[in-house]
Amino acid sequence: MTPYAILVVDDDPDFLKGIIRQLEKTFSEVPIIGKTSGEAALKQMASAEVGVLLSDLRMPGISGHRLFEKALAMNPRLCAIMITGYATVEAAVQALKSGAWDFITKPVERQTLYHTVEKALAHYDLVRENQRLKDMVSAMQTGMAPEWQSAAMKGLQEKIAAIAVSDYTVLVTGESGAGKEHIARQIHTLSSRQKASCHALNCPAIPEQLLESELFGHVKGAFTGADRNREGFFLAADKGTLILDEIGDICLPIQAKLLKFLQDKEIKPVGSSTPKTTDVRIIALTNQNLETAIAAGRFRQDLYYRLNVLSVTVPPLRERHEDIPILVRTFLDQTCREMNLGPMDIDPLAMAYLARQKWPGNVRELLNHVRRLAVFSNGKTIDMGLIQLVAGEPNAPAFASNDPARPLGYKDAKKQALDLFSRDYLTRLFRQTRGNISETSRISGLERASIQKIIKRLGLDMDQFREQT
Repeated sequence: MTPYAILVVDDDPDFLKGIIRQLEKTFSEVPIIGKTSGEAALKQMASAEVGVLLSDLRMPGISGHRLFEKALAMNPRLCAIMITGYATVEAAVQALKSGAWDFITKPVERQTLYHTVEKALAHYDLVRENQRLKDMVSAMQTGMAPEWQSAAMKGLQEKIAAIAVSDYTVLVTGESGAGKEHIARQIHTLSSRQKASCHALNCPAIPEQLLESELFGHVKGAFTGADRNREGFFLAADKGTLILDEIGDICLPIQAKLLKFLQDKEIKPVGSSTPKTTDVRIIALTNQNLETAIAAGRFRQDLYYRLNVLSVTVPPLRERHEDIPILVRTFLDQTCREMNLGPMDIDPLAMAYLARQKWPGNVRELLNHVRRLAVFSNGKTIDMGLIQLVAGEPNAPAFASNDPARPLGYKDAKKQALDLFSRDYLTRLFRQTRGNISETSRISGLERASIQKIIKRLGLDMDQFREQT
């Protein structure tokens, strides 16, 4: 993501330089900018993103209170920290009323400064990342292509855009649960047929004796129970798109009828001798190797060539871990709507954990797991304690107090679970990166400020990793 800055504002140049000097010792990865007036600070915010703002309360011109009001109007996510020489309840209340995220008093203690800014950076990183994911989710819900993070999906997205312009038949392959239908619907949404209907039929879900009627329709009296004419999927999708899921499972007689449509653009409803013309684009999906099915006599070779005019393969989730956060955010929002729950967030460590899993069931397995997390959540945030609770694995670490007669409560057990996971996860990464926080941040997806906060909380000795040979 685009870097942001820490902005420090004070009309005393010497005090300003001192604060900046202290911050640069610990937060060297974040640009730190100093301004001596509120007017100059607002100009700076208009030209570059500021994540954390520290400002004196009493300044000539624009006061600290007024500066915060204007700054928050420009960036509502901003963490504004007020510096005041008046350590009173009234000063604290006034600071909070003006939108301050926190406040510190003069003279500023070094540890208090570091701790407050560190918390502000971690909070801003989390809010910023959540907003980015929510923006991507909104784009997906409106039919726009999401901003995939993996090279595999970026390449696939480019291919989809090219395929959508044409009107040829498409074959979408990939493992079960990889998201083939979602890709098919994206092709429809990006095509010239987007205003027409898009129908999807899971072929194996329809009994063989009824599948022909579902696809091509039937006339009254065609078979027992056919008490009226029925329009099949081909006619319902006229001028639009028909998605045929698991095309490899349809029987040979219906394969022949599907081939006839692809050749002549005509269908015959069951029981009718009169052909009907329909303009439908076919997108076929399969998790099978159709060439193997052809060799075994289960699939027509001529139909395969008709379907495979254009083709895309959806990569399994284990090959695109970078995309898991946007999928988790999408599924969490979707589940909250389905269950009439309020919005939920997810802790960065919990997100990092989910992104490391292999998910053999692909996107479908991840969706079901997120649903379980939402169901068992008793708060507004998905964290590692909840993940451990939902997993219920026999090999999961046991969380207990030193006194067997006084077992841990839920909150303490959850904290212990989070600390155990954090220590194990970061220790493994630090050994791999030789204690390089920037590289660890890149691999884990956690912001540097969040990693530094965990290091301090757990008391990790970073020298042990940097001294590795």
